[in-house]
Parts: sequence; C-alpha cells; structure tokens
Amino acid sequence: MVRENTSVNTTEQTAPKGELTFNDKVIQKVVGYAIENVSGLLGVDGGFIANIKNKIVNSDNPVEGIEVEVGKEQVAVDLNIIMEFGHNAHDIYKALTTVIAKKIDETTSLKLVELNVEVIDIQTQREFNDAQVTLQDRMSDAGDTIKDKTSDGVNTVKNTVSQATNDSDERVK
Repeated sequence: MVRENTSVNTTEQTAPKGELTFNDKVIQKVVGYAIENVSGLLGVDGGFIANIKNKIVNSDNPVEGIEVEVGKEQVAVDLNIIMEFGHNAHDIYKALTTVIAKKIDETTSLKLVELNVEVIDIQTQREFNDAQVTLQDRMSDAGDTIKDKTSDGVNTVKNTVSQATNDSDERVK
C-alpha cells in the first residue's frame, strides 16, 4: 500500500505587503550627482530665486535646478543648463541622457522615460567661475583684508613705539 503525503506545507512564504517609493529629492540627488562630470556642462540653473540666494550665500545644493516627476516604474527629468562655449549641445544632451538613465536605473531600478534639457546660457569656463563669487565670499574676502590691514597697523604701531622707546633711552643717557 502506497501512502500519499497529504500534509500541507505550512512554512510557505508569502511576500509582505507594501511598496517601495522614492521621494523626488532622492531622484534629484541621483541626477545631480550623475551629471557632475559631464563634459561641456558648466551648471544647472535653479531659476531666479535660487540664483539670487546663491549670489548671497554659498550653496552646494545638488538638487537645485533639477525637476523630476517620479512614478512607480518611470522617471521624467527637466534641466535648465549652462553649457560651456566650444562644446556641442547635442553631445551634452546625449551624455546627460546616458549618465542619468544609467545612474537612475542602478540606484532605483526606475527607467528614465523623458529628459527635457533647455540650454539657458552659454559661457566660457572663466565667465562661469567669475559668476560663482557670492556676496558671502566677497564679505569674507573683505573681512580678511580688514584683518590683514589691522594686523599691519598694529605691527606698525608696535614698531614705532619700540623705536621711540629706544630713541628716548639714547637721549636720556
């Protein structure tokens, strides 16, 4: 007589309920970090308010100027860029598409389905670097200059007093 195994496997595993989602800022950061070394890309413009803020205070915010729309499986990205004079805009766009799609997929398994890039300015590297000096930098430089001038003044007074003391010692003798 053959006996059938009629017992039910009670250790069957069922997947837990829930879902994985990403905050827009996460995708913005992935994009920001991904595009840091794209040749010909000088910067991403965060718009009028961000530009004013960045002219006042130093900011290393990797998400400024990066707009995203995040779904359950796909991502759309919008960028306003400043490109470097001497580079081809289509080459920059291709490089952006490649690196953004790759990093988003590697990091989140989401697919880049749309990338809109608007070139809002073209500058030389020098123009771009000069434009990055903030009011905070200028105030810091002014503070350093005042500190140096004050230190020079104090040293001059010390030397003058020291010289005067030495001169009066010689006159009294």
